[in-house]
Amino acid sequence: MAEAVARVARRANEVVENKEHHLDLSDCKLNKFPISLYMVLSTVSEEIFSISLANNEIKALTGKFFTTFTQLQDLTLEGNNMLKLPDEVCGLTQLKSINLSRNKFQHFPEMLLAVSSIEHINLADNEIKDVAVEKLRALPALRTVNLRGNPLNKDGLDLTNITFELIV
Repeated sequence: MAEAVARVARRANEVVENKEHHLDLSDCKLNKFPISLYMVLSTVSEEIFSISLANNEIKALTGKFFTTFTQLQDLTLEGNNMLKLPDEVCGLTQLKSINLSRNKFQHFPEMLLAVSSIEHINLADNEIKDVAVEKLRALPALRTVNLRGNPLNKDGLDLTNITFELIV
């Protein structure tokens, strides 16, 4: 555990010291985003465009995460235990790609439908049964939605007139 804490501190300090645009806290055994990092990263939070929290044990992120890192373009939350996203994700007006694969989502995260900049949504290997394709059609920048490995009702999917790639 001490090694994981040291890894988080080292990676956060590197981002601040080097003014990096990517924060990688993957494989750090996190069960939530550390509150202390909001203060550590406060001077560079507007310059962080990419965050990876992959392969941790995170069940949820707070709204504070999304209101702090408002310039995110790429967010990787793959391999956690997440069930949903907070409403504040709608405020990520620059978000282009979100990877939520290998989590516990049972429903398509509807708040992503309010993120008009989104191009790629990866929800592979979750527990999603239905998706409102007609609502996805309204996303102007959407290019791909990966739903492979979900127990989808494929017979109910209306794939006519879609302008993005739907991977099922």
